[in-house]
Amino acid sequence: MPNGIVVIDKPAGWTSMDVCAKLRGILKERRVGHGGTLDPMATGVLPVFVGRATRAVEVAENSRKEYVAELRLGIVTDTQDTSGHTLETRPVTASREDVEAALECFRGEIAQVPPMYSAVKINGQKLYDLARRGREVERKPRPVTIYELELLEQSGNGDYRLRCVCSKGTYIRTLCHDLGRTLGCGGAMSGLRRTGAGGFTLADAVTIETVQLQGEALLRPTDSLFASHPALTVRSAGVERRVRSGNSFTENAIPDGMYRVYGRDGAFLCLSRATGGTVVSVKNFFGE
Repeated sequence: MPNGIVVIDKPAGWTSMDVCAKLRGILKERRVGHGGTLDPMATGVLPVFVGRATRAVEVAENSRKEYVAELRLGIVTDTQDTSGHTLETRPVTASREDVEAALECFRGEIAQVPPMYSAVKINGQKLYDLARRGREVERKPRPVTIYELELLEQSGNGDYRLRCVCSKGTYIRTLCHDLGRTLGCGGAMSGLRRTGAGGFTLADAVTIETVQLQGEALLRPTDSLFASHPALTVRSAGVERRVRSGNSFTENAIPDGMYRVYGRDGAFLCLSRATGGTVVSVKNFFGE
């Protein structure tokens, strides 16, 4: 059975679930999940988890993401991007310096109101289902963090390219919409490419067509997601039995922190946390 991670360069027009469905067919494995939704309009890094690697989906979902976004000023749409219906057009008087100054307001911890065209649920209903029926409901602001936000270039009077590193749950089109509102002329996202997620970059990504040709050979080992954590190999058969039974074990000489734990044969067993010499599993990856 295939197990591992394949980093897809998602094409425009596909949903993240479209990609998963396609890979289920190619790899003949029903357990397939992605590490963070990309809108159909967006392209770029989509880590996809196969087999028992799906146990790591939550880790990738919670990771920082990096994007390059296209901002178009002077337009307001119902979806907050240029794929939606235009609600307003306004003259653009903001200069590049004005845009640079406005970016400062969106760095750090900010509050975002989820867009109506999103998968966020309110009272058990997805917002985009309500939006498609012409309904709009009150949404509470949610905290997100913008770690890095910079203006890369300007093309034309109101078109800008931005680079953003952000936390889980950040809507880049909402960021573009809010930037436009701050500048007084409106704004919408006209393009989006995710350049990093789960520690993977575009350099790691392959096309769906490449997966069709090479199949399982492209799967990265599950522990590649945790490459930033040091490795720890169990010392004895007894310790390995404890790990495989879900029990903690003692390793007095190691500093506190997260570790990739391996069996004596080199098999990746789990991601664990060491505290005061006691190592406790956070997520197991052995067995089927």
